[in-house]
Amino acid sequence: MRIVIAGAGEVGSHLARMLGEGNHDITVIDTDAKLLEDVANATDVVTVEGDCTTFATLKKASVRKADLFIAVNHEESPNIISAMLAKQLGARKTIARIDNNEYLEANNKEVFIDIGIDYLFYPEKITAQEVVNLLGHSSATEYVDFSGGKLALSVFKIEPNSPFAGKMLADLTEESVGIAFRTVAIARDEHTIIPHGTDVFKEGDTIYVVANRANIEKLIAMGGDEDIEVENVMILGGSRVGVRIALDLQDKLNVKLIEYNGEKAYRLAELLDKTLIIHEDGRDIEAMLEEGISNMDAFIAVTGRSETNILTAMIAKKMGVKKVIAEVENLNYINLAESIGIDTIINKKQVTASNIFRFTMNTDVQAIKCLTGSEAEVLEFIVKPNSPATKQTVAELGFPSDATIGGVVRGENVFLVNGQTQINAYDRVVVFSLPSAIGKVGKFFN
Repeated sequence: MRIVIAGAGEVGSHLARMLGEGNHDITVIDTDAKLLEDVANATDVVTVEGDCTTFATLKKASVRKADLFIAVNHEESPNIISAMLAKQLGARKTIARIDNNEYLEANNKEVFIDIGIDYLFYPEKITAQEVVNLLGHSSATEYVDFSGGKLALSVFKIEPNSPFAGKMLADLTEESVGIAFRTVAIARDEHTIIPHGTDVFKEGDTIYVVANRANIEKLIAMGGDEDIEVENVMILGGSRVGVRIALDLQDKLNVKLIEYNGEKAYRLAELLDKTLIIHEDGRDIEAMLEEGISNMDAFIAVTGRSETNILTAMIAKKMGVKKVIAEVENLNYINLAESIGIDTIINKKQVTASNIFRFTMNTDVQAIKCLTGSEAEVLEFIVKPNSPATKQTVAELGFPSDATIGGVVRGENVFLVNGQTQINAYDRVVVFSLPSAIGKVGKFFN
């Protein structure tokens, strides 16, 4: 696929690296020669220096041949303009990053389709939704619903008191545990393993399990942790993500938002009428104690600095906050943040990648989620009639060893997969895959 990315910032460069692993022809546009040099050094792309809102630059990038044009500059105006022009010049599909929630309203989406923009995405809003969803499953580090909630993937750690610790996967059957579930991956020592029956759960492992929603709750408790009732939430940082989280939560929970900038704090107080806005430095331990951090059920650090978010999340954890979430945009810090006890890491670049990656697949992908702290993605496919997956049992498919099928939704019925499972046309199938297999798994369902 020919892909043109407008914007070589953090999101654009991450997309270029990720999509570069899929044998795509990628061109990156930016006005900053240094950013383009950094992207070119990291992955095999063609770079074009120039303004993506001009015909000359877009023509130089050969957008007329592009299968996919992705505009991910930090400002939304050049994204909208360049996506619109790219479509007029011949790009087959165009995607633009925005930061205005109004554009996503149903009636307004049609306007953008009419002017040639196929898909709009708002990373901060999607990130905020993930945080709100996690607060409803407070002991999970990640939680993803599929098929309208019929099937779910949850991620949690094996604590020392877990009955799973030291047990072989093959021994943890539905009969022995009393719960139907499938372990699709184990993250251990910064590596992700697609497990087999002889693999053993170890204390400290992060495990990825697929089950129906009711069984997920029971599994998390067996992992050695339990959900807590979240009523009091403290958000550090009046960023776009922080504001979206507060807007979503303030009608249901007691929300405090800490903002260092006094002028910004004043503006936020007018916008967030049911959130208590506090002008304070979140790194000041005494000030945070005075603001009641030790009484919080959840602490969410979403300032613009990964270092600040990690530091304050550590402080919150030491103060006894049970659920701690930190936005870490520097990918090199993610493993560090997880190793020091921060419950959940969120990353806008990976959120963006999840939303865009499905447009590069040749198969009908309903959902895709890039999992933070793991090298893997989880995808939901709709199985096409006469596809290879419908011709043999799962054991006979020759499915890649670095991917696994977790579960199947067939109408109102949900079931987990084993070697004897027969997949049918129009089934919705949840697949967990390492990057090396992403390009291979789709053909089984197409």
